[in-house]
Amino acid sequence: MLYDIRLQLHYEYDAPVQGGRHLVRVRPGAIANLQRVVAASLSFDPPPDQSSNFKDFFGNDVSTIAYSNAHEHLDVKLVARVMIEEPARPANLSPTLAVLQTEITELWSLAPDSPHHFLAASRRIPLDPEIAAYARPIMASHTSIFAKTMALCNAIHADFAYDSNATDVETTPAEAFALKKGVCQDFSQVMISGLRSLGIPAGYVSGFLRTNPPPGKPRLEGADAMHAWVRAWCGRAAGWIEFDPTNAMLAGPDHITIGHGRDYADIAPIVGVLKTTGSQETSQSVDVLRLE
Repeated sequence: MLYDIRLQLHYEYDAPVQGGRHLVRVRPGAIANLQRVVAASLSFDPPPDQSSNFKDFFGNDVSTIAYSNAHEHLDVKLVARVMIEEPARPANLSPTLAVLQTEITELWSLAPDSPHHFLAASRRIPLDPEIAAYARPIMASHTSIFAKTMALCNAIHADFAYDSNATDVETTPAEAFALKKGVCQDFSQVMISGLRSLGIPAGYVSGFLRTNPPPGKPRLEGADAMHAWVRAWCGRAAGWIEFDPTNAMLAGPDHITIGHGRDYADIAPIVGVLKTTGSQETSQSVDVLRLE
């Protein structure tokens, strides 16, 4: 599958910003045998006074920008063309939970994709006892790690309502779990908390998702979305497998990956510091166009 992606993030400030320094993570990354970046261009308005690029610990592409002069807005624009290979449905080679824990104990690697980084609580995803109590009986009737994880993915989709007005970017997994409402970030972080609480390594994936309009309706420009889903380590033989609890499915050819981390904090689209007064307004526009 070949996709053209257009993303625009717009920040309008109540008062001029004096300086500012930001880390931007929106550029899709290359993934062997799955995702190839044909071309990608990232631009900023106003142009930064300083900029550089690097890869973070998890291999995500990061752009740094810094301003020394006052400015009243910031636009981040991404244009990219990405080739996605059709992933084969993974064979269920995953072990039982007891065997998985033995495999983790025997694994000494601390490389970026090591499951050891994705077992403990992280900054935005604590090990919540109520989420664990919810996940435990759902997963108990299944033997393999893959089946357990898929069952939790499907349960969250069935039990939670998608409501973009119910939560915001700062909502905790516990708050979203109590509401049984939220968006892809909430569903993913609740699922990660449940998996980690039961000893299954799980991480957060950020990317884009092509959306389809209702039958008979045209596709609206800018109506696609940045998306989040879950990757779980399903044992030495199966490796990392990605699950989308918002849509009750495995990640597929319409999922375009920006990068991954332990939670949203590791792969937020933009973070930084600036000096100003008042508040800011933000907006986002995403187009994911499939090229036949």
